[in-house]
Amino acid sequence: MRFVGHYYLVDAGYTNGPGLLAPYRGQRYHINIWRQGHQPQSREEYFNMNHASARNVIERCFRVLKMRFAILRSCSYYPIRTQCRIVTACCLIHNLIKREMAVDPIELEYTASEQSTVHIVPPDDYIDTIEPTTQWTEMRDNLATTMYNHWVAHGPGPAAE
Repeated sequence: MRFVGHYYLVDAGYTNGPGLLAPYRGQRYHINIWRQGHQPQSREEYFNMNHASARNVIERCFRVLKMRFAILRSCSYYPIRTQCRIVTACCLIHNLIKREMAVDPIELEYTASEQSTVHIVPPDDYIDTIEPTTQWTEMRDNLATTMYNHWVAHGPGPAAE
């Protein structure tokens, strides 16, 4: 089964609905649980482990980009097309820096600050008006089943390590 299209990986503060792929509620989710050597016991836990890992990478990327480029730290009043170009340009420059510099001072600063910082999302940042849909719940269930069956058949991959 192929899963095509675009969606946002969101945390449990959101519902699983059109364009939003949320973790299973009532299942283990936080990445630290998996780092302690626990293995997923169900397709829902396995999905949540991978979901948390992917969100962790995405959030880290955004934090590093915001550290590097001040223009990304505040609201933008440019037209949306210009905003998209600014973000793309920042990503391209960031990738060029990563490729050309053996040691990136922004990455070092981020790593040092990350070890002593807890990131809390203010409640105002949650969207609570989206209703869950059967279609998106079925899509998440099918994706979770496919991922879990592959993991069972082939063993743990990088996300579990």
